Amino acid sequence: MAELQYPEGLQYTAEHEWVAGTDSESVVRVGITAFAQDALGDVVFVDLPAVGDQIAGGSTCGEVESTKSVSDIFAPLSGTVSAINETLEATPELINSDPYGQGWLFEIDVDDISTSASLLSAADYRQLV
Repeated sequence: MAELQYPEGLQYTAEHEWVAGTDSESVVRVGITAFAQDALGDVVFVDLPAVGDQIAGGSTCGEVESTKSVSDIFAPLSGTVSAINETLEATPELINSDPYGQGWLFEIDVDDISTSASLLSAADYRQLV
């Protein structure tokens, strides 16, 4: 990516995850930002939480391994993992090529969706990075 993108309509965390709404009011999709994937370099492995795992906002729930380093994935919100992107098992490089699309990580059925108000807007995230 020549110029890193931070799409409007998503919410962001200071730990470089993005959060998108889904068709369900209480379920959100999570991925890592263009900034994070660019800093990591070529992603070679992803360790995601399992469907059914209870995760707490701000806690570590997985890892992304690249040719440069291993970085933690932090849960942006508390809830139950309702889906994972199984495609990443065979093609983790999708995180680099399409971080906001096919490179998504997992979905959370959020315990209290009102807590998403604490996440950053695209403008706030741009200022952070």
